[in-house]
Amino acid sequence: MQLRNVLLAATVMALPLAAQAQPVTGLYIGAGAGGNFMLNEPIKSVDGFNPGNTNLETNPGGVGVLSVGWGFGNGLRAEIQGDYYYNGYNKISSDFGSATLSGKEQKFGGMVNVLYDFTTLTPFVVPYIGAGIGYQEANESVNLGGESFNHTEGSFAYQAILGAAFPIPPVPGLAVTAEYRFMGMSSNRTYTGNFGDSITLGNNFNNSVLIGLRYAFGVAPPPPAPVPMAAPAPAPARSYLVFFDWDKATLTPRAQQIIKEAADNSTQVKYTQIEVNGYTDTSGTPQYNQGLSIRRAQAVAAELVKDGVPKSAIAIQGFGETHLLVPTGPGVREPQNRRVEIIIR
Repeated sequence: MQLRNVLLAATVMALPLAAQAQPVTGLYIGAGAGGNFMLNEPIKSVDGFNPGNTNLETNPGGVGVLSVGWGFGNGLRAEIQGDYYYNGYNKISSDFGSATLSGKEQKFGGMVNVLYDFTTLTPFVVPYIGAGIGYQEANESVNLGGESFNHTEGSFAYQAILGAAFPIPPVPGLAVTAEYRFMGMSSNRTYTGNFGDSITLGNNFNNSVLIGLRYAFGVAPPPPAPVPMAAPAPAPARSYLVFFDWDKATLTPRAQQIIKEAADNSTQVKYTQIEVNGYTDTSGTPQYNQGLSIRRAQAVAAELVKDGVPKSAIAIQGFGETHLLVPTGPGVREPQNRRVEIIIR
């Protein structure tokens, strides 16, 4: 009995930390900003002629991302992203030399991403990976050889994401994110200048580092830590455990025997109250588990009344999955956590 109480206390104390690393469930929003480093952009042709190994080179620039997504509660997430990339041109280079170049490239578009959170590694940081596809528009504003280009062309785009989320315990659902993203546009784009000349640009790749915030809606705060109180030593309580099959609130023959023993023993002691507390394991949603724990407690209370215990002496409570006898992660079917505890005080 003492070991069981120690396990229960340890579980309650660990809940505020464990809650930080729960998988995202339901709607969430996110935003991030940082720097991006664009690789050399090759000029594939000028008015249909191949200029050889000629590239546009850029300075480091900025990037901003907004996202709206949905977490499925098992580590998987899907989201829609809007983004903006900016890079200023530095120079144009070829096998014959280079020349300074002024101008800029701006990209904006949308992506659909699928991500996976590794929530079981540590409660303090949640690494994740992801990939996405979408469409990006690239606006070129640059002057080449007296020809001014200010035009927008788009293409199919793809990206890879490597990141980590750092939960903020005082605000349930809020996390700081740090990410690396690689984004590429898959096809060539042709731009026409003010005098009718055209250039075709090839690969467009960005490496980005972002810091951001993510907020998941509907995350319940962890239960408060128990407050130690000085009180007279209570009379020793008697406790009985009744176990249930998975997703059931019906009593087994063994459960009925234990309840009968508790009812018989209650007549031999002077009690002030009989507590009937229901619990579940972590399989199922928290809302469903709360209701299931109450139904289990009601089934045990009804059997106690049948065995001669006054109904007015029984207090029924359901705790769902919040007080685990055997600490587990989410979604685990643990038989010892599917229980009702009868406490005779």
